[in-house]
Amino acid sequence: MSEGSPRVLAEPATDAARELIAGLALRPWGQVAASVYESGRLVAGAAWLPGHHQRIGFLLREQRPDGAWGPPEGYALVPTLSATDALLAALADGGWSGPDLLAPVARGLDALTGRLLATHARALPDTPALDLIVPALVESINDRLTRLDRATADRLPHPPLTLPPGLGPDRLRAVRAAVAAGAALPTKLAHFYEVLDATPADAGPTLTAVGASPAATAAWLTAAGPDAGPAAHAFLRELIREGDGPVPCPAPITVFERAWVLGGLRRAGVAVNPPATVLRTLAAATAAEGVATGEGLPTDADTTSVTLDALARLGHPADPASLWAYETADGFCTWPGSEDGFSVTTNAHVLDAFGQHVAAHPGADTRYHRAIERLSIMLPAHQLADGPWQDRWHASPYYATACCVLALAEFGRGGVAAEAVDRAARWVLDSQRPDGSWGRWGGTAEETAYALQVLLAAPTGAPRVDDAVARGHAYLHRPSGRVDPPLWYGKELYCPTAIVRAAVLAACRLASVHLADADRSVVDCGYAATKTTT
Repeated sequence: MSEGSPRVLAEPATDAARELIAGLALRPWGQVAASVYESGRLVAGAAWLPGHHQRIGFLLREQRPDGAWGPPEGYALVPTLSATDALLAALADGGWSGPDLLAPVARGLDALTGRLLATHARALPDTPALDLIVPALVESINDRLTRLDRATADRLPHPPLTLPPGLGPDRLRAVRAAVAAGAALPTKLAHFYEVLDATPADAGPTLTAVGASPAATAAWLTAAGPDAGPAAHAFLRELIREGDGPVPCPAPITVFERAWVLGGLRRAGVAVNPPATVLRTLAAATAAEGVATGEGLPTDADTTSVTLDALARLGHPADPASLWAYETADGFCTWPGSEDGFSVTTNAHVLDAFGQHVAAHPGADTRYHRAIERLSIMLPAHQLADGPWQDRWHASPYYATACCVLALAEFGRGGVAAEAVDRAARWVLDSQRPDGSWGRWGGTAEETAYALQVLLAAPTGAPRVDDAVARGHAYLHRPSGRVDPPLWYGKELYCPTAIVRAAVLAACRLASVHLADADRSVVDCGYAATKTTT
C-alpha cells in the first residue's frame, strides 16, 4: 500500500448481521423466496385461499422468454409443469380477468414437449420426489387438456404429454395405492401430499404445516375444510400476506435457518448475540433422535450436525451422540434407512459436529476420533478430479466445496485432507470470472461468498489469493441490483434468503480481515440484510 493511501477496516456489515439475526425471531417460520411450484399448486388446487389472482400474476411474470419456468437445464421441468398445470386450471375456472392465459399455456406446453420432457430421466436433477411429482403433473395436465371446452381446445391444440424416457408412473401408483389402503407412509412423504391424493393421518386442529410445505398444507385444508385446521389456515394466510400472494417452500424452516445463519456467521468471526428465544429453539431441538429442518419433516443428520456445530460455536455445546443413528457403512446418511446416494455436505457437517466435540473433550470416546479420521479420508475420496465437490442438496459446486473445505481445514486429519483442501482452492482460483465473481451459470453473490470462504480457509500462494479475494470482495459490495437465484434442492430449486445473506456477510468479514492483514485497502460490504430477493 502506498504511503498516505487510506486503510479502512470495517467489520463487514455488522449492522446488517445484527438486523439479520433479529429477523430470525421476527419471522420464525424462516425467510425463503417465492416458489413457482408451490404457488402453482395453490392456484391449481386452492383457489379459495386469499391471493389467488396475485399468484396467477406471479406465474405470468416468472415465465421465461423460452416458455419455461425456473432455473436452467432440467431444473426447469418441475416448475414448468406446475405453472402450466396451474394456468390450465385458471383457464378452466374462468374467474381470471387479467392478461390472456392461452398464450403462456401454449408456450409452457411447447417448452415441455420441445425439450424438458424429452430429457432422459438419468439426465434430470435428483431433486426430491421428482419421480412422484413429474408423473402426477403430467397426468393432471393431460386430464385438463381433455376437459377443455371445444372453443378453447381449438385454440390450444396439443397432443398429450409423455413422461421423460426412463421415468414411469409405477412408484406414484404404488404410493397412492398404499395411501388408499391406509398404510403408514414415511414421514418424508408428507412434504409431497399434494400429489399423493392423501391427507396425513396425524393432521389435526393444532397442526401448523403439513410436511413444511404450503402446497401440502393447502391440499389437506382443501380436503378437510379450513375449519378443520385453524392453525394451518392461519399459517397459510400469513405466508400469503408476507409474499403478497405467492408462497415459498420449504416453510417453516425454523431450525434449519437459525443453525445455518448463526453457525456460519460465528465461524467467520462475526459478532453474534442471538435472542434467547432463538437459542432456546436450537437447544430444544437437540433431542435424542436429532433435529428436523422444520415442522412436519423427519429429523435428519444434516440439520442435526449444523445445529450442534452452531451451538458449540455459540458457547452452548450439546452431546452429538444422536448422529450415530445416521451412521452407515458408507458414511453418514441424511435420513436413516430411506436415502439413496451419498451427501458430501451432510458428511462434512458431521465432521464439523464431531470435530467440535473432540476439541472440547480431547478424551472423548475413541469412536468420535475414528469417525473424524474416516471422514478425513472419505470426503477427499468423493472430490472431483479437478478439485471441487458436487452434492445432492445444492446445485452449485461452490456450496459443496465450501462445506468440505471448511470442515477438512478445521478438523480434518492427515495429508489426504490437506491435499484435498489445496486442490479445491486451486480450482476456485482457476474458475473466477472476469468481474471477480464465481458461479455455475453466472456470477452470484452466494457462490462468490462460498468461493471466498474456500480461498480463505486454504494455505495457498498469497499473491494470487490476495488478488482473487480483493476482486471477489469488490464484486460483493458493488451495487448492481442483483437478486439471489434459487440454488438449493427442494421440489424445485429454492433460495433460503436469510441463509444466503449470512453466507455473504461471513465472506465479507473474512475477506476484509484478510485484505487488511495483507496491507490492502478494503471497504465495508454493501450487501444489506434488507436486500429484496425474488
